[in-house]
Amino acid sequence: MQTLAYGAWPSPVGAALAAAHDGRPEDVGFVGEEVWWTAPRPAEGGRRALVRRRADGTEETVLPAPWNVRSRVIEYGGRPWAATVDGDGPLVVFAHFPDQRLYVVRPGGGEPRPLTPLSPVGGGLRWAEPQLVPERGEVWCVLEEFTGDGPTDVRRVLAAVPLDGSAAEDRGAVRELTEERHRFLTGPRLSPDGRRAAWLAWDHPRMPWDGTELVLADLAPDGTFTFPRTVAGGPEESIAQVDWAPDGSLLYASDRTGWWNLYRDGRPLCPRAEEFGGPLWKLGLRWFAPLEGGLIAVLHGRGAPALGILDPETGEIADAAGPWTEFAPSLAALGERVAAVGASPHSGYEVIELDTRTGRARVIGAAHRDAVDPAYYPRPQVRTFTGPDGREIHAHVYPPHHPECAAPAGELPPYVVWAHGGPTGRAPLVLDLEIAYFTSRGIGVAEVNYGGSTGYGREYRNRLRERWGVVDVEDCAAVARALADEGAADRDRIAVRGGSAGGWTAAASLATTGVYACGTILYPILDLTGWGTGETHDFESRYLETLIGPYAEVPERYVERSPAAHADRVTVPFLLLQGLDDVICPPVQCERFLARMAGRGVPHAYLTFEGEGHGFRRAETMVRALEAELSLYAQVFGLEPRDVPVLELAG
Repeated sequence: MQTLAYGAWPSPVGAALAAAHDGRPEDVGFVGEEVWWTAPRPAEGGRRALVRRRADGTEETVLPAPWNVRSRVIEYGGRPWAATVDGDGPLVVFAHFPDQRLYVVRPGGGEPRPLTPLSPVGGGLRWAEPQLVPERGEVWCVLEEFTGDGPTDVRRVLAAVPLDGSAAEDRGAVRELTEERHRFLTGPRLSPDGRRAAWLAWDHPRMPWDGTELVLADLAPDGTFTFPRTVAGGPEESIAQVDWAPDGSLLYASDRTGWWNLYRDGRPLCPRAEEFGGPLWKLGLRWFAPLEGGLIAVLHGRGAPALGILDPETGEIADAAGPWTEFAPSLAALGERVAAVGASPHSGYEVIELDTRTGRARVIGAAHRDAVDPAYYPRPQVRTFTGPDGREIHAHVYPPHHPECAAPAGELPPYVVWAHGGPTGRAPLVLDLEIAYFTSRGIGVAEVNYGGSTGYGREYRNRLRERWGVVDVEDCAAVARALADEGAADRDRIAVRGGSAGGWTAAASLATTGVYACGTILYPILDLTGWGTGETHDFESRYLETLIGPYAEVPERYVERSPAAHADRVTVPFLLLQGLDDVICPPVQCERFLARMAGRGVPHAYLTFEGEGHGFRRAETMVRALEAELSLYAQVFGLEPRDVPVLELAG
């Protein structure tokens, strides 16, 4: 063992390595007997590729660069592809990110051809959750259509796109399946007999985890949806997913009891104080999948979800055996087979197949391979801390760890408190090489699932109602102070870091707590008044009414909570990172904050990245951002990291 100061430990986990392993497989589905999914490609401009696993076990990229299989519906996107198999092989329909048109292609059969037109208005025409309906020669999907140049000049309906390409230049050839009854909706799920369709819908100011409606409609012989009616849900009941069982019964996940539980035709199947659903940040997320024999594959649990098979007759769940401790909401089923995306603290996300007849689960795609010796991986601790008023705070603590290095006796480690985005979300307990980048160098990380996070029931989630910028900030500070009090962290060398809503929490923490020596703020919200009155996209344009309160009633709260309004309170160094193409948290938020910091002499850096939106996807961006972050901590904490470019801090 070498004795070296924290922050000076040599590490094989470089920024380029962390960037190369960023992202995870998503949008899993069966195409015939094959399993397909979308996969990140950081080294290819951040595109998402469509990948198939052939019968012989080999993986193959279906579409070469620059095809980018990703939807922009509600900006966070939705399931972007669908496929079927006929006598000529697979037929694939997908949304291409740069122009958001739907395309159709037969792999190996030539270039994709467009199915939908471009729009000259606003953000254009966008599509998500495509479903092929070959008997009608159509693709059914969610249509998001901009009607003007403003971010909220938009309408959403269910629509049918002809497969013959007749709508590629003619918007009028797209058949609308629903009227504009609701502001937001998910793709239709067709009943086994083809006579009914079900989908979810909600309206401003609710977010889908606040309250949604389950809409049921009849399918007329001419392919139109008739007699749409709400059969479940409401303003204070969130339904996260709907689907049909093979026998024609309606399955859905509702939080009417305070937990997202599974229901069949309105009756609970397995009532537990666990989550069988989650926040619908993207259209088409799947926490359960009905199986041919009547069983149901489910994700369930508190905090990290497990993959299990539910017997709806007995309410019993048999969990899949294996090393995976975290699963993404991307289940698919074919017959008795289940495809899922799982990970653990020792492995990244992999595509897994579970054979429910044998109970055998195996990795079939995106297999984890150790990029470095696993001895350098962080060793997380699942902790529950006590916050103000005695409330519980869930967190993952990653102490500094190196197989061959230890700090001098008596030295306490620096720590970075990570606030996740959303804020309605949760930090998963999985191997993250960005965390390893810091822990293997001697810097601890604490991920805080502050009040408002999902996975712990509606009561925990609702703690943030009208308290954003208070509860999240208090909970992060409570974890930081607890680590210092117990002698696990150096009280004078604690930083805070977060992106998006986590960037808000990081900035608000710097302005209000006095706990942190510095902070890293990524693509943040900084000015509530601007963000809540036209500076963001439609999906979240009324989100603050829940998180802060209606602007017309409490405008002073929007000012009082905003870091941009209290730049004079930020007195410690910070790093600000921003994508210039971000329409969710636009650069103007950072620019306004920096204008109010001008002349105050606080060391800081502002790095912007062309071609990046909300969240960084390009390898070169992630490398620059990660190295800049480490350099900030080195300068503030007095560390001596190896081979990291010095970040220039302006006063």
